[in-house]
Amino acid sequence: MNKVNSKTINVALIGYGFVGKTFHAPLIQSVDGLKLAVVSSRDEEKVKRDIPDVIVVASPEEAVQHPDVDLVVIASPNATHAPLATLALHSGKHVVVDKPFTLDMQEARDLIALAEEKQLLLSVFHNRRWDSDFLGIKQVIEQGLIGKVKHFESHIDRFRPEVRVRWREQNVPGSGLWFDLGPHLIDQTLELFGLPQSVQGNIATLRNGAEINDWAHVVLNYPEHKVVLHCSMLVAGGVSRFTVHGDKASVVKASIDQQEAQLLAGVIPGTEHWGEDRDSMVLFDASGEPQRVNTPKGDQRQYYINVRDALLGKIDNPVHPVEALAVMAVLEAAVKSSDTGTTQTLGLTAAERVHLQ
Repeated sequence: MNKVNSKTINVALIGYGFVGKTFHAPLIQSVDGLKLAVVSSRDEEKVKRDIPDVIVVASPEEAVQHPDVDLVVIASPNATHAPLATLALHSGKHVVVDKPFTLDMQEARDLIALAEEKQLLLSVFHNRRWDSDFLGIKQVIEQGLIGKVKHFESHIDRFRPEVRVRWREQNVPGSGLWFDLGPHLIDQTLELFGLPQSVQGNIATLRNGAEINDWAHVVLNYPEHKVVLHCSMLVAGGVSRFTVHGDKASVVKASIDQQEAQLLAGVIPGTEHWGEDRDSMVLFDASGEPQRVNTPKGDQRQYYINVRDALLGKIDNPVHPVEALAVMAVLEAAVKSSDTGTTQTLGLTAAERVHLQ
């Protein structure tokens, strides 16, 4: 891969909607060695209120091709990910794409091949690998506190009974709750357990007036355990973020990581109390007495710290695009399973599977 030789890596952020403004901009700005130099947005005033010294351009294409930019971060609607990433790679830029990687596996494969041809970094923003809840559950599993995992259940549920006027809730390519929250649930699972043998999906539209799916229940089948992934827009409470049962004990993590809430409240990443999670995990063993286990801090800055170090040639890509392709494979398998009522295997090649081992 072609390294960045300058001490400061100039970044162009494409899109300043919820994801760009809430996650990417503050995380990028919090990392030494990264400079948010250009933002593509049609609302210059909105951007300048937050980042006075940034260059704002209305056209994504102009931002992507800006001569001073080393890294392009694509946080625009899902249907734009592949074309903008293609343009950026052809323009000699390193690229970070927000999840989901692309609309389908073929788009993802084309981007991977292009990045390899151009010797440029292509990474996908799977930021929730650095969430407190996930890091805590991962720690409990790795320490053997519950024995061998037999049932792993992961929920990201919300209560939004009213359909909003925004592209994620309209019937357009790449929209819907499964493509929005599914990548987080899947990527964390693949980090822990690798590829499943098969997938069973049930995806539905439950809210009155909804145009696209707002509920998903997906089972990943492994040789010795089951994984349940669930997301819904109609959960007011009463469901845990993680519930994991092993052959020695169980662990429950009730509440979700607080970094998104902190970012929305204006907390600067890396400052005091950043990533703290006061909601302990609860361990249940044969004694019947629940035991509280402290949840470690989360820190989604680590994604961009690792991207910086990868561009400087110090470490590998923190989220290799083939890992994101595997997420796409599970996304697609779940949709096909839901549509056909059949169990599906992953549409990955033998070479792709070898890379993921």
